[in-house]
Amino acid sequence: MIDDWQCLETAQGGDEKAWRDLFARHYPSLVKMTSCITGSIETGHDLAQESFVRLLRFRIRHHTGSVTSLLSTIAYRLALKEKHRISLYHRPDAALIADGSPSPLELAIRNDTDRIIFRVMQSLSVEHREILTLRLMSGHSYEEIARITGIPIGTVKSRVFYAVKECRQMLKERGVFK
Repeated sequence: MIDDWQCLETAQGGDEKAWRDLFARHYPSLVKMTSCITGSIETGHDLAQESFVRLLRFRIRHHTGSVTSLLSTIAYRLALKEKHRISLYHRPDAALIADGSPSPLELAIRNDTDRIIFRVMQSLSVEHREILTLRLMSGHSYEEIARITGIPIGTVKSRVFYAVKECRQMLKERGVFK
């Protein structure tokens, strides 16, 4: 198996198999991240695909960092732009269905515990939710999150700490943790 940078260069040269390999490696985590940020599984799929289109057009100057981090940065910024665009036309909480029935994203989350965790994460402040999504859903290191979001690493660590603390408390209240 070739590394991601070689795979990307080969894909940019027109190798469809390399492109499919790269897509298979990174697409699921991008969909999770973008879906959590936007609150929509459909939008998450669209943004993950758009991230790959932009990656294909990306001019590689050096191989510092990882393709994962580059893709996540692209997807993260696209998700924030889309979330902002949607908020201009809809109330921020419009994604929550008034009768309490699950949203399409929640339906895509199969496990009841995962569904509860998703709802708890959605109730966090935007700053905490986005950082926690990058950490837990995408598995990025603190350094990568700092690079992706453009905030200091100390702020990243603090936000992850307080987001986890708040989630833990809410999950205890819902009976997930004892």
